[in-house]
Amino acid sequence: MNTATAPSREELRDHLIRTKIAGDVATSRENNLDHYRSLAARDPHYMFGLTLEGEWSYRDILALMAKSAGVVADPGHRSGQDTIDPDRTIDALDAMADRVAAVLGRDDPRVLVATGHPTGLLTTHLALARLANERGATLLSPGEQRAFASKGLGRKRRIRYVDDVAMLDDGGALVHTHDAAPMQAMLAELSARGEGAPDLVIADHGWAGAAGEAGVETVGFADSNDPALFVGEAEGKIAVTVPLDDNVLPRHYAPMTRYLVSRVLSGL
Repeated sequence: MNTATAPSREELRDHLIRTKIAGDVATSRENNLDHYRSLAARDPHYMFGLTLEGEWSYRDILALMAKSAGVVADPGHRSGQDTIDPDRTIDALDAMADRVAAVLGRDDPRVLVATGHPTGLLTTHLALARLANERGATLLSPGEQRAFASKGLGRKRRIRYVDDVAMLDDGGALVHTHDAAPMQAMLAELSARGEGAPDLVIADHGWAGAAGEAGVETVGFADSNDPALFVGEAEGKIAVTVPLDDNVLPRHYAPMTRYLVSRVLSGL
């Protein structure tokens, strides 16, 4: 895989800010705080398949998100602009690369890649799946065409793989989802077949949360309004969570992806 054009840390930092992957992001402060309250209330939609061992009050979650993602720490800041610290994004990308490299350096690693954000992060997941394949990993694809009821929409969603990356489709389109049930079903199928868990899951949303909850080594991406994976990381269930806006134009993730792939390769 060509990484000759991988940006330096400073170049990537500038790019993240310019494209609003980090820095002053599009996700509003009101939306962030609403989701932190929802997770504190244990709303299943925001838990991403994780169970939380700590109490994790609203104030606790806000403090964690300030530390892990770089949102404004002041609880009195209730509206307007919020932020993701680009240096925290890059530090987490480095940590993710180390984890991925460690797994790909093993004999015959088994990797599962999935995304709930096909309109944004799909390109990054595809690149990581290709890298894993090129380095001799087995890319797993359990549960293909397994159907799930779609809440409120009256139609089924099914697991579909695009170049070894799992997503949900509704028959005519790939769909955004927070649902943990697909990953739970995929892991259950692997277990039923006697294959055991993957060595690594690379994912986001409920795909990542369910894998981490099952004890699988998991690295993932999460927006500033999706605190569950950061809490999961704090409790040791998620290995690395990368803070970023997870739904900018797909092409904007290309320099970040090149940086991440280059870091993985340098660790092999």
